[in-house]
Amino acid sequence: MGGAMSDQPTKPEKSRDDAKFLGAAQGMGSLELKGESFTTRPEIRGRFGVVTSTHWIATAAGMNLLEQGGNAFDAACAVAFTNQVVEPHLNGPGGEAPIILFDAKSEQVKVICGHGPAPQAATIEHFQSAGVSVVPGSGLLPGCVPGAFGAWMTLLREYGTKSVRDVLSRPIELARNGYPTLPRIEVLLTMLKELFENEWTTSAEIYLKNGNIPKTGSLFCNPLLADMYERLLREAESVGGDRDKQIEKAIDVFYQGFIAEEIDKFYRTEVLDTTGQRHKGLLTGQDMAEWRTPIEDPLTYDYHGYTVCKSQSWSQAPVFLQQLALLKGFDLDAMEPNSPDFLHTVTECSKLALADRERFYGDPDFVDVPFDVLLSDKYNDERRKLVGSSASYELRPGTVDGYGGPTFFKTLDDVDFGLDTSSHKGDTCHLDVADRHGNMVSSTPSGGWFRSSPCVPGLGFPVGTRGEMFWVMEGMEDHPNALRPGKRSRTSLTPTIALKDGKPSLAFGSPGGDRQDQWSLLFFLRRVHYGMNLQQAIEYPNFSTKHAPSSFYPRLSQPGNLTIESRMPEETIKEMEKRGHNIKITGPWSQSRGVAAGIDHDEGLLLASASPRSIQSYAIGW
Repeated sequence: MGGAMSDQPTKPEKSRDDAKFLGAAQGMGSLELKGESFTTRPEIRGRFGVVTSTHWIATAAGMNLLEQGGNAFDAACAVAFTNQVVEPHLNGPGGEAPIILFDAKSEQVKVICGHGPAPQAATIEHFQSAGVSVVPGSGLLPGCVPGAFGAWMTLLREYGTKSVRDVLSRPIELARNGYPTLPRIEVLLTMLKELFENEWTTSAEIYLKNGNIPKTGSLFCNPLLADMYERLLREAESVGGDRDKQIEKAIDVFYQGFIAEEIDKFYRTEVLDTTGQRHKGLLTGQDMAEWRTPIEDPLTYDYHGYTVCKSQSWSQAPVFLQQLALLKGFDLDAMEPNSPDFLHTVTECSKLALADRERFYGDPDFVDVPFDVLLSDKYNDERRKLVGSSASYELRPGTVDGYGGPTFFKTLDDVDFGLDTSSHKGDTCHLDVADRHGNMVSSTPSGGWFRSSPCVPGLGFPVGTRGEMFWVMEGMEDHPNALRPGKRSRTSLTPTIALKDGKPSLAFGSPGGDRQDQWSLLFFLRRVHYGMNLQQAIEYPNFSTKHAPSSFYPRLSQPGNLTIESRMPEETIKEMEKRGHNIKITGPWSQSRGVAAGIDHDEGLLLASASPRSIQSYAIGW
């Protein structure tokens, strides 16, 4: 591995005539430009630093830290804490944040696991005795230790250079003085208004001031959140001027001080959740005090000259690598990126990889996941034979003697778990940063959003509900992802870093729940096999499958599903129907909010891009 970014080329190995992949995108016509193809935004190129995220204000906050002399890790912290303020429907201080990074000094890739474990009182017996067979997707019952704050402070302490005040000043100012309300916030609060007013009154105090829903584009303030951070900052700085001591004190304040105390107190109350019943939470201040953020080695796979780095099996992240291991045996170079052969091959391989996720994945501190087999050529040579000429409607996990557990593959026609959860469905966030020193960081912050749990009194934010991803159902007690005290649920959050010849090349990811590693895979394949630049690869028409069981309440499946953006060529869609796929057409710009950063070592340039799909995502660099 190497640190300096100007030594080694990372240009795509090959590049096709842009007209081949541009002209096929339905809805964009057959526009052809010599030497380039049309995109709604440019691929950002610079030499100082690049920042990209799912909100323009957060991106600007990160760039501001870079220009103040910070590195990529300082900037990422600024982006993350700002995003918690301006996208409160997508993440928050009480949520989760898996972080993957390349550190130029050590020339190593590391994973910071900002995904907290289940409380010590969280047992399968507790849920089953309460008549709960599927962990609800809202309320206090699915609450786990909030890992985001500890993860960002750990990144700042171990790899950054700036202070707690440096990374919190902008978020405090925005929470105190206001930020523009996004359209989705108004939509969600309209759906949640009755729940907030009648049940989650602590949330109504913040988001329904005087009973009013904030209008899109209007300034919205969260003074409780600003007060919380200002108190935390005062206590952190009370230890003196040493940066590391201030960071340690900030961690102590969050996990052992007044914040943990307020969470502990609130979680002893009962609130309504998606079971239709009221339940107390299980999370305690002691659970929070005993947790420390792990720093781990990544799981990796080599593909076409790249080493792709992902987190371990407490996330769905290895699905990305298993898809590559299957696709390695197909000649994707011979397929057009919007052709039926490409869509069919990628979709069927995704189904196989996701089926293995359902059988094998769980917290590696509790279960042994046989990745030496799952990523091996021998295993994937056999699995690849299951990719036939027509769409599969079965869940087909592999078999590894002595490993794995039962699988759940039900549709709404088979089982009804009760309450409509549409108001709790949503998305999440993503950020990528690269700096002139060769540092790179990628993260998918999520959880702790206002749509799934009531705000903790006096703090201005709710705690995440990631415990909904555990299995507690009868017959699933021995599953690798079955609930255990102190165990991490298998999260859907999955940022990526890819190296080329040992040097950092790409940092990328997307919101999107179970489909994160499908959309991110498409971005990567378009870059590697078709020579698209970062913006082209992100904007190209997307597709995905919901064939596998959802990681979210109520954990149901849509067998054979293939969801395709309407910009895909009509002839491709018709052929996919002939091959038996259960087609759902979505809007032309409806799938993925991916962003990406890169380093072109040959040119000495930093790269960044952001999807236009969400309107609010933005990339900056110079």
